[in-house]
Amino acid sequence: MIIRPGAALSIALIMLALAGPLVAQDVTLRSHRGDVELSGNLMGFDGEFYRIDTLYGELTVDGSGVICEGPGCPDLESYVARLVFSGAPTIGRVLMPALIEAFAIREGYELVREDPDPNLISYLLYGAAERRLTGEFIIRLTNTDEGFADLLANEADVTMALREARADELMRAREAGLGDLAAPGRVRVLALDALVPVVAPSNPVQGISLQQLIDVMTGEIVNWAALGGPDAPIDLHLWDQSTGIGQASVQRLLEPERKTLTEGVKHHANGTDFAAAVARNPFAIGLTTRSELGETLELPLTGDCGFALQASRRAVKTEDYPLTAPLFLYLPSRRFPKLGRAFLSYLRDPSAQLVIRRAGLVDQAPEEIEINAQGDRFANAIAQAGGEVGLQDLQSMIQVLSPLRRLTTTFRFESGSVRLDAQSRSNVALLARELELGVYDARRLVFVGFSDGDGLAGTNRDIALRRATAVQGAVTEAAETADLDQIGLDVVAFGEAMPMACDTTVWGRQVNRRVEVWVQ
Repeated sequence: MIIRPGAALSIALIMLALAGPLVAQDVTLRSHRGDVELSGNLMGFDGEFYRIDTLYGELTVDGSGVICEGPGCPDLESYVARLVFSGAPTIGRVLMPALIEAFAIREGYELVREDPDPNLISYLLYGAAERRLTGEFIIRLTNTDEGFADLLANEADVTMALREARADELMRAREAGLGDLAAPGRVRVLALDALVPVVAPSNPVQGISLQQLIDVMTGEIVNWAALGGPDAPIDLHLWDQSTGIGQASVQRLLEPERKTLTEGVKHHANGTDFAAAVARNPFAIGLTTRSELGETLELPLTGDCGFALQASRRAVKTEDYPLTAPLFLYLPSRRFPKLGRAFLSYLRDPSAQLVIRRAGLVDQAPEEIEINAQGDRFANAIAQAGGEVGLQDLQSMIQVLSPLRRLTTTFRFESGSVRLDAQSRSNVALLARELELGVYDARRLVFVGFSDGDGLAGTNRDIALRRATAVQGAVTEAAETADLDQIGLDVVAFGEAMPMACDTTVWGRQVNRRVEVWVQ
C-alpha cells in the first residue's frame, strides 16, 4: 500500500519493495492532522517512502504526509541512499566505475572512491553545495552466479550478469518476492560484447567456421590439420564454468546443437589469465570476449555461404556477427532510492553510450550505415543466389534499399522461437525511445524482413513479412508518447535473398532470420 498526503490521506494497496533493507523495528506513522495512524515494523526506507509490516499487510507510505514515531524511525536529515551491485567483474571492474564517475560529474556530485579489498569498490557521493554524504554505490566483484545469489539473498540491489537468468533463478526470484526478472524493465542490456575464437599470434590459421568451432569444443576435431594448420593436437582453453563467459560459451554454441563439452579443457578464472595462456601457446585455441583479447589473435568466423566476419563494433551492434554477448543488469521489483533511479535512468542517456564505448565495449546508440559500406553483404547475396532467388529478386531488393541507410538496430530471434532475443528486446525499447524523442520525425523507417533458406522461397518471404510487421508493431506500441503521424513507417520482406551464413547449422539459420531497419 502507498499512502500519500492529501485531503483525506487516501490509502491504496500496492506491492512495492524498498531498497536499503533495515532491521525490522516498531514504528508509528501518523498523518499531520492526526486523523490516520498506522503502526507496525519498519521494513525499509528509501528517503521518500516508508515500507512497514502492519495488520493490513505490507504497506508503502509517502514520508512527506506522515510523522514517524518510535525507535525504528530513520534520521531524515542524515539519510544516505545506497545501491549495491554484485556480479561479473567484466562489468564491475571498469565499466560500472566509469559510468558512476560520469554520472557524478554530470549531476554535480563530489565523488570519493574507496577500495576496501580487491573485490569491493565503494563510491561515496557528496552534494557539492552542502558537502553532505548523499549516496553510496557499492560494487561487489563476484561472478554472474554469485550476483544472482546476492540478489536473492537481499544482499544486492542489482545483478551484473554476462548471461540471461536461468529458469531456476527466475523461479526463486518470484518466490522471494522480487517479481519477474525477465519482465520488461526488470532486465536491461547495459552494453554489448562478443564471444570470439582466439589463437596465439604465431598460429598460421586464418579463420574458423562456427561448425568447426563447435566440433573443436565437442572433441570431434582434435588436430590443427583439420583446420588448415600444422599436424599438431589442439589445446582448448575456455573461461571457467563458474563465470558468465564460461557459461555463455557453452550455452550459445553447444546447447542449440544439444552437444556437450569435451574433456581436457583448460579453464581460466578471468580474462587476463586466459589471454596470457593462449598467447604463449602456438597450439592453443580458445573462446573469450572482444573486450578481453589481450595479446591473442582473433580468428574471423568463416563459412561457405557467407563472408568472413570479425567482431567489429558495427557487426556486434547489428548482430551480423553471430556470437554477440550482451551485458545485463537485473533489477528486482523494488522501489529504488531517488538517486538510484536517477542513475539507472542515466544509463539510457547518449552520454552514457559514449562512456560505454570508451570503456572498450559496444554501445547501443543507433547508427546509420550507407549502402555503399555494405558491399560484402550484397556481393554475398549475388554469389548465393539460387534457383528460387533470381536476378529479378535481387534487383527489386536493391531498388527498394538503395535510397535508404541501414540502422544498426537489428532484430533477431531466439533459436527455434519467434521470440526476440535479449539484445533485440532491448532494441525495441531503444528504438521506441528514439521515436518518442522525435529523432525520426519527418523521416521514413522501413522494417525489412529476411529469412533463412529452409523451405520454399515464397513461404519464407511471407514469414519474413509477418516478422517485420510484428517487430514494427512492438516498437510503435512501446513508443507510447511518439507522434507517429510525423514518421513514415513501412514494412517489406525479401525472404532468403541476403543470407549472412549457411542454413546447414542452427546458428546459420538463426543469423539469417532477422528484421533490419532502414531509414530515409
